[in-house]
Amino acid sequence: MSNSDPDKPGVLPEQQVDILIAGGGPVGMALALALQEYDCSVLLLEARALPEVVDDPRPLALSYGSHLILRRLGVWEKLTQPTPILAVHITNRGHSGQTHLTPGDAGVPALGYVVNYHELYAALRSQVQQGQTDYQTGAQVASFQTDAQHARIRYQQNGIDKLASTALLVLADGGRLAEQVPGVKYQAHDYGQTAIIANLEVTSQQQGAAFEHFTLDGPLALLPSGQGYALVWTLPTDKAETILQLADQEFLSQLQNSFDNKLINFVAAGQRTSFPLILKHASNVTAERTVLIGNAAQTLHPVAGQGFNLGLRDAWELADEISHTSPGGANEAGSPHMLASYNKRRRIDREGGRLFTDSLVKLFTRNFPLLQTATGWGLAALDHLPPAKRFVARRMIFGARG
Repeated sequence: MSNSDPDKPGVLPEQQVDILIAGGGPVGMALALALQEYDCSVLLLEARALPEVVDDPRPLALSYGSHLILRRLGVWEKLTQPTPILAVHITNRGHSGQTHLTPGDAGVPALGYVVNYHELYAALRSQVQQGQTDYQTGAQVASFQTDAQHARIRYQQNGIDKLASTALLVLADGGRLAEQVPGVKYQAHDYGQTAIIANLEVTSQQQGAAFEHFTLDGPLALLPSGQGYALVWTLPTDKAETILQLADQEFLSQLQNSFDNKLINFVAAGQRTSFPLILKHASNVTAERTVLIGNAAQTLHPVAGQGFNLGLRDAWELADEISHTSPGGANEAGSPHMLASYNKRRRIDREGGRLFTDSLVKLFTRNFPLLQTATGWGLAALDHLPPAKRFVARRMIFGARG
């Protein structure tokens, strides 16, 4: 639909949609899929060209709650090799206290699943392409403006300038565009850490078991993946850079020493990649006709694997909030009433997820003997308190609603 004359010199035709999503990553695509259940038009803009292959070895630890969302979206069946997480062993190097979480602690069939990022991306993309969403790739947003009635977006695709207007602009791009939104400011903390990612072969795997091993350098996580493990090893940045340069056998030796578990022997490592770790979150996730979700709203430390799961819940609950709106009414999509309602329902989950992950990192990496002893006692106490284990497990799986 156009509200301008395409033949008039200097005036671009303007596409009108109910919801415009800027950012076609997994969270943005999940929102587009969730909105297909409802009677609204959706434009999804992805800045990158459509890749033939997404070369990203990152493992994703999906909670059981995220698995339920992806099943509802019709995506789960497209994943060929999700590995169930049937136990999580939490330990603190040099201290005897430990906790073991199982599906029975949370009343679910599995605590979660480990999938490969590129496979999940491809499955979401395939599902979006089969639906009714107007999905445009290679679409670089140049600018946007908002007023009380709508948001207007100018973008470029294949060298062509385009315009679109919408009742609600959803920023799911990781934060680049959100920095241009009046009233939205980011608070950031650099952990001074880097996460090393690799796939590992082992002599024997504890079937379905994941490990979260805390050290003073940072957490070391092993996620069950096929017949081996996916590694997420957090280290101070200077130490990580040194370890990344090691030959394979020396890398495995350093890893074995840091993991300090004689039951698992590492025999080979795949391609190693890394990324810096920061905590970054928006002061507000809503503004005039605009809402932020996923990494545009918050970027968390990977400890406990909460980041993507939190972003997926952002998308799912935003779609539900939109489903209760009515065009032209006081609660229409993008209205102050609708945005305030969404902000309220997500606040506890977002702030709780941020506080939980940030506190874990700070507690277990402070080199204070009394504090480290206390964390060991805390893990031991948690392991012997079933109600507390259920509380922790269900909030890791389902967020603040538990």
